[in-house]
Amino acid sequence: MDYEMIKDCLWLMAVILLSSVAGYVSGCILTYFIRKFVLDEKTSSGKSFLKNCKNPLRLLFMVLGLFISLSFLEALGIPGDWIDAARHVLSIIIIFNVALLVIRFTHILNDVMLDRFNIDVKDNLRARKIHTQFRLFNRVIYVIVLIIAVGVTLMTFERIRQLGTSILASAGIAGLIIGIAAQRSLATLIAGMQIAVSQPIRIDDVVIVEGEWGRIEEITLTYVVVKIWDMRRLIVPITYFIEKSFQNWTRVSADLLGSVFLYVDYTVPVEAVREELNRILESNPKWDRKTCVLQVTNTTNSTVELRALMSASDASTAWNLRCEVREKLIGFLQEHYPQSLPRVRAEVSNALQDVQKAGGEE
Repeated sequence: MDYEMIKDCLWLMAVILLSSVAGYVSGCILTYFIRKFVLDEKTSSGKSFLKNCKNPLRLLFMVLGLFISLSFLEALGIPGDWIDAARHVLSIIIIFNVALLVIRFTHILNDVMLDRFNIDVKDNLRARKIHTQFRLFNRVIYVIVLIIAVGVTLMTFERIRQLGTSILASAGIAGLIIGIAAQRSLATLIAGMQIAVSQPIRIDDVVIVEGEWGRIEEITLTYVVVKIWDMRRLIVPITYFIEKSFQNWTRVSADLLGSVFLYVDYTVPVEAVREELNRILESNPKWDRKTCVLQVTNTTNSTVELRALMSASDASTAWNLRCEVREKLIGFLQEHYPQSLPRVRAEVSNALQDVQKAGGEE
């Protein structure tokens, strides 16, 4: 009796070990074949495949080997309840492993597309569009795959399958209740998908949100991270960009017009300031050579408002260019036309002069 039990246990361990090793080796052979003959390790797709799918594939083949070995274990006289329980556990592992592989394949596609479309260039409008769409669609795929995997797993249990049948009989009421309970979550999910398609914002867009100037750093299905100019992070619900107004400085293109306002005296030589603006921009590499304008845009009883317009390739460059032009124009006026700086004039009236004159005669 004891000898038969020891023999069955040894056979059981041998079958499990051999099937696991055989499955693992099969997975290694498959990944090696793909790496050698299908994908090039030096390419982004080859590197991404090895990083994301190598281990899940080996685990899947190992589990499949164990699943196949269950029929041999049944022939050895292992109790049927044990075999059914093992088959159920392995089925659940296979379901989640397949779900993991689907998610990893989206990672591969994401890596390939993001490597092809680099946002670290000046004209990166199309690249930012692709980055935004893939990041949002990937998150949608994660949620869908996870829901399907959990649902299929739950349906492997007999009692839950019966409960599911009962729920389907009253699907209208259940759907209404779930819809009311998850209204905010569904609105957030729909908003995320709408942003992925219509793209009012993209990754690395320059925006002004709640009075703060910053760049879109991250977009998820529930919130958006805006990197403020002083390195703070503003976390905004994604529905904000559907329901409220905001400024997007790079919606169509990254280049921008920058303005500098000067308030000077009426004696200012406008043409000389215009020539100096041209000279400053011609020698500045931040200027993209598209727009250079100096205009008198307003006057008051004491000053003249000059507006200098200049263009740059992006928002950060435009900001630095504006600061440099403002500084150099003020320096130019201080050095060459100091009388043109704002001043306060006072005029003594004739009545006051007459009083002073009369006082002097007395």
